Amino acid sequence: MSNKINTTKLLKILDVTPPEQNIMLCGKHGIGKSQIITEYFNKKKIKVVTLFLGQMSDPGDLIGLPKFNEQTGLTDFMPPYWFPTDDNPIVLFLDELNRARPEILQVIMDLALNKKLAGKTLPPGSRIISAVNNGDEYELTDLDPALISRFNIYEFCPEVKEWTSWAEKNNIDARIIRYIKSNPKMLDSTNGTTNDYDNLKKSPDRRGWEKVSNIIKSEQNLKEIHFTIISGIVGADAAADFIASQKIAINVSGEAILNNGKNYFPRLLELSITDSTEVINQIISMLSMVNNGSEEEKAFYAENFTDLVEYLYTNKQFEILAYFVSCYGNSKDVNIKEFIHQNCKTAINTISKFVNEYNVEEY
Repeated sequence: MSNKINTTKLLKILDVTPPEQNIMLCGKHGIGKSQIITEYFNKKKIKVVTLFLGQMSDPGDLIGLPKFNEQTGLTDFMPPYWFPTDDNPIVLFLDELNRARPEILQVIMDLALNKKLAGKTLPPGSRIISAVNNGDEYELTDLDPALISRFNIYEFCPEVKEWTSWAEKNNIDARIIRYIKSNPKMLDSTNGTTNDYDNLKKSPDRRGWEKVSNIIKSEQNLKEIHFTIISGIVGADAAADFIASQKIAINVSGEAILNNGKNYFPRLLELSITDSTEVINQIISMLSMVNNGSEEEKAFYAENFTDLVEYLYTNKQFEILAYFVSCYGNSKDVNIKEFIHQNCKTAINTISKFVNEYNVEEY
């Protein structure tokens, strides 16, 4: 689907969508759908009830148990534990909607249309928001078009910058934030590490990195056991890459280079060629992200990147420059090329001079 929204747009949608209209969020697991919804409505003093529909095996789990009413001679349903007993509106967050059994989905039909459950109506002003996973890696239930028609549907794609901003405000370990800023594709990677048992896969996601932070934030130096622990949370590939990045971070990182400018450049020369090329990879990733930032951010990072290119050329760090030329030339990332061509004219001239003088393969 093409109706993609980030966190900022989601919050605006929640602001303007009336309670009688239902919302469905599509996206990968672990990207913060339920957390964002809960935090938004908690600030408004509205209770959020989360129901994991994929875990329900019987409609009774949702509508409650039947009970004979001696006064009417009819069968009533005792309200489930979560059903409000006062007139205060709630937000009913239906997680894993497309993992629910068909008989559960039949109950949801009436709930989504009339805000009713077994004849009982939710308090006025109550909202229904659902979340579904999309992707071939999930075992999913096909949703009835009639049910789909009762929701406003959006593909939720939160931006990396939004997560790092949230992480800084919520005391996520600074090493993780630096790593994600330099390696944004590792925040929500679908390239998991396969286990030897039952083809189990672990791949990094936002929920996983928060777990990692809770474990390592009190540890100044990461040990071998931390690699094992982190592997179990975000996968062995992501864990190895993260651990390796910390060895570089002791001296210098791509983020530090771009944020601190000229006074920091000499530290790059202290690194081995292997580590310096990793820093260049981090710089490329950061500049790709900056291309979607404000004009002030673009100007700041463009100036520091241009100064870096000039510094490397003047100090004859040709191996590092050649590595950048190779990465830049082979990159399929439109953002990085757009950023440099639009904001770094002087750097382009210096690189072109270097390419021509030393017969480096054209970029």
